Amino acid sequence: MNHTFKANQPIGIFDSGIGGLTVARAITKLLPNEQIIYFGDTAHMPYGEKSAEAIKYYSVKIAEFLKFKNCKMIVIACNTASAAGYKAVVKSTGMRDLVVNVVDPAVEYVVKNHYRQKVGVIATKRTISSNVYAKRIESLDPVSDVVQLATPLLAPMIEEGFYNNKISQTIINSYLSKSKLSKIDALILGCTHYPLIKGEIQKFYGKSVEVIDSSEIVALHVKQVLEKHQLLNETKSSRFSLSKKSQFFVSDYTQSFEETSKIFFDEKVKLKQFNIWEE
Repeated sequence: MNHTFKANQPIGIFDSGIGGLTVARAITKLLPNEQIIYFGDTAHMPYGEKSAEAIKYYSVKIAEFLKFKNCKMIVIACNTASAAGYKAVVKSTGMRDLVVNVVDPAVEYVVKNHYRQKVGVIATKRTISSNVYAKRIESLDPVSDVVQLATPLLAPMIEEGFYNNKISQTIINSYLSKSKLSKIDALILGCTHYPLIKGEIQKFYGKSVEVIDSSEIVALHVKQVLEKHQLLNETKSSRFSLSKKSQFFVSDYTQSFEETSKIFFDEKVKLKQFNIWEE
């Protein structure tokens, strides 16, 4: 199985925009020897408003690009694409055990740590309508109570740089005040953009609710999968900075994306525009 892959090959990560950089950051923090190739499909952002068929098509096309770039693993760093495109990506790439989505690791964590409790999920319209979190949690823990709320303004708000200010706090509080989310024990951030507003969400709840940021949980899962397949890069990473060691592609260049990359990493990453849709 997968003998063609080598430990020194990169990890491919993709998302509709900047949100997946939260996952990329968690992976590079936990696994500093790994090289990553990131693809942000900014031309089609946000995925949360698109049809399942369109998301499937985008996901497969990006995954094939990452496979062409010699990636030993593909991380779907987008909840919407994880729900709609995971099976299609596995099928098209043939990398069954080496495609990681962001939903399953978070579900396993919740079932282990919040058994029989009331769990809230906030995400894009598409992720919520797919019912992916409720279905998977309830299949492992039938007595848990899962409540879901679509929060469509949050991802575009973050993409435009509106967070950690009065505007964002007002929008966040308005969503979290909905009766549907009352008396929850934990809240899953069902969109990889949302860790950027985790502090504001935690501020709303204080210490009464565990706010679950799946990026760190996914990074741990990535490490376990690489170890299992003996693909963990043990070679000490050179002193190269992240931007020299890794590559970041976007389907549509925006300055705000490049500026925001500084928030994730201690340096601004160099973005390369690459339109795979015209291939």
